[in-house]
Amino acid sequence: MRALVTGATGFVGYHVALALCSAGHCVRAVVRSPQHADRLNELGMEVVAGDLATGHGLASAVAGCDAVFHVAAHYSLNHRDSKVMHLVNVEGTKRVLEAVRQAGGPRLVYTSSTAAVGLREDGEPADESRFVDPATVHSVYKQTKVMAEALVLEAVRDGMDAVIVNPSTPVGPWDVKPTPTGRIVLDTMRGKMPAYVETGLNVVAVEDVAAGHVLAFAKGVRGERYILGNQNLHFGQLVATVARLAGRKPPSWKIPFWLAYVVAGVDEYVVSPLLAKSPRAPVAGVKLARVPMYFTAAKAVRELGLPQTSVEEALARAVEWFQQHGDRGDQRGSVHRK
Repeated sequence: MRALVTGATGFVGYHVALALCSAGHCVRAVVRSPQHADRLNELGMEVVAGDLATGHGLASAVAGCDAVFHVAAHYSLNHRDSKVMHLVNVEGTKRVLEAVRQAGGPRLVYTSSTAAVGLREDGEPADESRFVDPATVHSVYKQTKVMAEALVLEAVRDGMDAVIVNPSTPVGPWDVKPTPTGRIVLDTMRGKMPAYVETGLNVVAVEDVAAGHVLAFAKGVRGERYILGNQNLHFGQLVATVARLAGRKPPSWKIPFWLAYVVAGVDEYVVSPLLAKSPRAPVAGVKLARVPMYFTAAKAVRELGLPQTSVEEALARAVEWFQQHGDRGDQRGSVHRK
């Protein structure tokens, strides 16, 4: 099988491409700058130029492929990235869908997010039956993922063979950007997270997320959504585990949300613009943290055979990788990463 992967220079996309290569498939990776994708070339992938923001190269990249894994997205909680998130996550998905149509309809696996899954009012883990109204969410990233998923579901109603996967919070090695979650791991390892707000999230090994993509292509039902997750954790449990694995004292000060809003506002709107850098504590992140985000991956485990690697093992691999690579990693390649 020849499979196209968008976002292969990013966190989840790299692991999806790696899983496909390991299974013996031919992988074609579409990136903005092929000359900066050495990590993919070394794995024997076919690297081609393509740009989600303009559509350049997408039609020729999809042509001749048996499968398309659309993983690429711009993941940020920084309000200054709003324009690029709409351009890449929403308009870019439109362009990929059109390229799939032009190619005669190879099966598409679309990487959505649990950001597009509605939470339960009683706080119990939510499943794939719940949807989110984009008008009710404050995070631009979450809004764009809801909108993009809706485009894929519309394409399914028009006859496209597409399956949707909704990863929760992946952790593991090769988080090169790093993602906001990777930044939490890195800051905790370095003792730069003295306090936190208590919330909840679902954590999963990135390798299991990659395996879930391949399984969704092979076993997923057309038009269905599959949450790719594992263990629901309190945020305090997450950072305490990371601190222990890194030989650090865990943060113990839980700050109230009103104070977190003040700190985040000063960081995002005052300090970060002055220093010309991304905020460490964006306001959108605090807003999202107000409600624990618990999910169940029972459907993906039952129908796809989604692996459930120990989350502590996944965090240990993340800690080990960051200890070796810091926050630099290999940042060559496309900026559109997932």
